[in-house]
Amino acid sequence: MSLNKEKLTASSESSSLSVKAVDRPSVVIIDYGAGNIKSIQFAFKRLGIDAVLSNNPETIKNADRVIFPGVGEASSALKMLKNSQLDKLIPTLKQPVLGICLGMQLMCKSTEEGQTEGLGIFQVDVKRFSDTVKVPQMGWNTISNLKSDLFKDIPEDSYMYLVHSYYAEDCKEAIATTNYNGNYTTAVKHNNFYGVQFHPEKSSIAGAKLLENFLNLES
Repeated sequence: MSLNKEKLTASSESSSLSVKAVDRPSVVIIDYGAGNIKSIQFAFKRLGIDAVLSNNPETIKNADRVIFPGVGEASSALKMLKNSQLDKLIPTLKQPVLGICLGMQLMCKSTEEGQTEGLGIFQVDVKRFSDTVKVPQMGWNTISNLKSDLFKDIPEDSYMYLVHSYYAEDCKEAIATTNYNGNYTTAVKHNNFYGVQFHPEKSSIAGAKLLENFLNLES
């Protein structure tokens, strides 16, 4: 199936993206050496938020919102987390936390990539796509079965941008699904923790709306 950005624009409603003016939240992007950090930082800048890059535990704990990014290989990324003891810190955070791509996968119980044990925040395992489909999945695909205020005003079957070879299985904590050789969990929520497999910072109108919604979540 050919997936393209034009379909995303057609499926998304035009809206004026804005963060609530009162008590604009502080945002920290966890900097642990395994994230596509600059593009996320620029995405928040477009929303009027100067997101701070940090691996300092106190800075992270005191932020109103925390982004846990990730690009690369799971076992190497987890090792970097452990070297800075962030693997112990992240599950204790009380504010809204958003894991993106590998960040989301590391928040799960385990991943087949490098046979890596995750942080166990989401009770789901991460598996590799079958060789019967092109791996990695790279490009635009739709998200469906949307739940939670993270997807407020985002239409069903909106297009998001994905690049990944591993996926979270279907689970009760799923708040969005995507179909690629079958349905899988593309967004997940547990208490104050959220995770998305897609890259909202690269997902045009719908992705920017999701980041806006994350900023506006009730703490």
